[in-house]
Amino acid sequence: MQTSPDRHEYPAHWEADVVLRDGGTARIRPITADDADRLVSFYEQVSDESKYYRFFAPYPRLSAKDVHRFTHHDFVDRVGLAATVGGEFIATVRYDRINADGLPASSPADEAEVAFLVQDAHQGRGVASALLEHIAAVARERDIRRFAAEVLPANNKMIKVFTDAGYQQKRHFEDGVVRLEFDLEPTDRSLAVQRAREQRAEGRSVARLLAPGSVAVIGAGRTPGGVGRSVLENLREAGFTGRLYAVNGALQEKELGGVPAYSSVRDIPEPVDLAVVAVRAERVPEVVAECGEHGVQGLVVVSAGYAESGPEGRERQRELVRQARTYGMRIIGPNAFGVINTSPQVRLNASLAPEMPRAGRIGLFAQSGAIGIALLSRLHRRGGGVTGVTGVSTFVSSGNRADVSGNDVLQYWYEDPDTDVALMYLESIGNPRKFTRLARRTAAAKPLVVVQGARHGGAAPQGHAVRATRLPHATVSALLRQAGVIRVDTITELVDAGLLLARQPLPTGPRVAILGNSESLGLLTYDACLAEGLRPLPPVDLTTAASAEDFRAALTHALADDACDAVVVTAIPAVGEASTADAALAEALRSASAAAPAKPVLVVHVELGGLAEALSAAAGTAPQAARPTPPFVGSNHPVRPADRPPTVAEVPEAEADSRLIPAYPAAERAVRALAEAVRYGQWRREAADPGRVPEYEDIDERGAAEQIDGLLGDGGMGGLTLGPEDTCTLLGRYGIDVRRALPAPTPDEAAAAAERLGYPVALKTTAPHLRHRADLGGVRLDLADEEQLRRAYAELTSLFGTPEELRPVVQAMAPRGVDTVVRAVIDPAAGAVLSFGLAGAPSELLGDTAHRLIPVTDRDASSLVRSIRTAPLLFGWRGSAPADTAALEELLLRLSRLVDDHPEVVSVSLEPVVVAPHGLSALGASVRLAPPPVRDDLGPRTLPVY
Repeated sequence: MQTSPDRHEYPAHWEADVVLRDGGTARIRPITADDADRLVSFYEQVSDESKYYRFFAPYPRLSAKDVHRFTHHDFVDRVGLAATVGGEFIATVRYDRINADGLPASSPADEAEVAFLVQDAHQGRGVASALLEHIAAVARERDIRRFAAEVLPANNKMIKVFTDAGYQQKRHFEDGVVRLEFDLEPTDRSLAVQRAREQRAEGRSVARLLAPGSVAVIGAGRTPGGVGRSVLENLREAGFTGRLYAVNGALQEKELGGVPAYSSVRDIPEPVDLAVVAVRAERVPEVVAECGEHGVQGLVVVSAGYAESGPEGRERQRELVRQARTYGMRIIGPNAFGVINTSPQVRLNASLAPEMPRAGRIGLFAQSGAIGIALLSRLHRRGGGVTGVTGVSTFVSSGNRADVSGNDVLQYWYEDPDTDVALMYLESIGNPRKFTRLARRTAAAKPLVVVQGARHGGAAPQGHAVRATRLPHATVSALLRQAGVIRVDTITELVDAGLLLARQPLPTGPRVAILGNSESLGLLTYDACLAEGLRPLPPVDLTTAASAEDFRAALTHALADDACDAVVVTAIPAVGEASTADAALAEALRSASAAAPAKPVLVVHVELGGLAEALSAAAGTAPQAARPTPPFVGSNHPVRPADRPPTVAEVPEAEADSRLIPAYPAAERAVRALAEAVRYGQWRREAADPGRVPEYEDIDERGAAEQIDGLLGDGGMGGLTLGPEDTCTLLGRYGIDVRRALPAPTPDEAAAAAERLGYPVALKTTAPHLRHRADLGGVRLDLADEEQLRRAYAELTSLFGTPEELRPVVQAMAPRGVDTVVRAVIDPAAGAVLSFGLAGAPSELLGDTAHRLIPVTDRDASSLVRSIRTAPLLFGWRGSAPADTAALEELLLRLSRLVDDHPEVVSVSLEPVVVAPHGLSALGASVRLAPPPVRDDLGPRTLPVY
């Protein structure tokens, strides 16, 4: 690392790993004096044409002076960054600060000239675009606001890098050179471009892991039963369509179980796309180095002994990620269960699941191997509660998710044409802010169902590194729902919802028709609908004598009814001669639902194994009667390929396209899944018009910024809670008026304060144990004169303690209304959150608080007010006067603007806010300022480091 004559220490925080356009990775870091040999070697591998485009003249080699100049930087006015793979340069970028005349300059000059050079073998991988994002972030940090670049007209690739970046720019042509100038302030377009590139790159990096052309299993032993050998057998028996290799340093054989065998991955004569690593943890570094040198694109590390085993293992895990990324590889794991891709073109089972699941339209992600087994089992077999069969498109079990995480898999699923529904089991969320953003975008295109484990453990599971959050789980859950995530609590509910969403259309509303041959089961379904907030129609009882034709006619009639959005069919076994054959009933339901494909149909059955089998068979995904029912995934007796049931890809096309009618063993489960689909459908419709963030002409954004800068500059860089005057002034700049409360340390001062404010007044204690607790008696309201005020003062001090303990204040009375609480907080992990609820202990005890991410739109504010369970109190409950919810929504929008405009406002509490029939009054407020948490979602693309 260079020191003198540098003006600044080496900026280690500029180092970053990035995913490139083709899914590979590279490391970006500052160039130092130690890089002279690397720079010379890099330059020698650049073509003469690329050198000409960089220097505008033939430039076959760098002089010693050039090398010194390009490797010695002050990290302020002159900065160079390099993209490296395997420790060697593949591209460089540098800027030099210049003045208005284009000459070298120092601060306060805010313009710099920028230039790139990319090795020809790596052009087209998006390296220059990634470097531009990072050098722009560095420049902004060093108070450079504008870049200039001179490019030859024939250098179309570099011109495109600049023009596609999304920055506001100017372009002109002079002296045979195109001169580009652009501001570095991020714009909506530049951020959109950056996120689109992020999605393509990260999605492609997962695609390389899930659709490899060749796989090597490293650690496959001679005898069956070991982890490596099991993965090898699973790959072979699944019918992997690519090349398969076994690798074990102790092997002398040329084959292992019919698979070509080698002692090292380096001995394999063809390229290897994916390596499954199943060796002891202490041997993994050696294996990773061999894979990197051979050009392997990605790793699935099933080996254990990493962060889940303690601090030493955590450091071993970090080193594993660093080493793999050095070679441009991504990792699933360590401690992973593996990956599956059921596509007929791939048929990849690089996992410990002994059986390939049926092909289908559901994507599965699980951080836990055990839960992954349970999920695959539930979707693969007929039993386990949910009947009806559907299949899996892809499955990823990330283990410790040291590198590839649920965020990466979401990026892949977003554009995956084979996945219609995404199911995720998460034990931790490493980057909630990014997950929420990706979930919102994914949910707008396809359902995303999430169950989160370890909700109440208070800490992340062993092996998982997560960002600290101060938000309770209920708040995080509410924010995920706002992003369109279907949040469920159990694995059973996850599968229930997934089966419905994978094969049935979304309901257009909450109206549910119920029909069946059991009045009691129909009533149970009716009650379950009401409990879930649906609007059930009166159940239609077909009686136990109903035939298949009766069911078909009733279902056809219900689906044709414009007052119905979905149908739940209930069925119990019939007895006697009128018993309906299961296959006939299933065909009747299928034909009726096929005639009205826009409405979902669900079946609640009671001990009708035959019906569940028949319903699945009607959809073309069930095993034929002559085939045995497969054992669940994870058993010790895997089904051989010749014995396994047909997949969707293997049944006739007409059958595979048929709609599966999901069947449930209990009314509550069916209705709960339907209710989630109804809520998700409503979210999809509302997401098409998310509303707008209104502008208010009376907002003094500049004045607020100056006030905040002044307060933080006066010794408040560590954070400070504002006093009453500063609080009222700051909030007032955004049109939020707070009724002032005057201190009343003595009865005489209380009387003087009341005279100043005007009667009637309120006398309140502000001691921490009594504040906002009117139920404890620390408040006296509607004091009409001095006599009542002094009497109330005496009562409070006699009941609760001395004035010094009570800290009494006097405040002018506000119009009567509904007491509410409005809060905003910036969480370092989730971002800025706006919360709303009614004031008082009951709401706190019940957790009846709603949350929205900031910035809040007008539609968000409206739904926020209406989403708490006690909302009816604001809308004229039991004959009371409705509160002025329009004024309340405006307050929420103004507070959202304040926190969004000024991230230094890290916490605001307005309590209580009394919402009257006309207008509202904020009676108490507190504001905390602090330097804002670092937002990596607004910076350049970078892979997380755990």
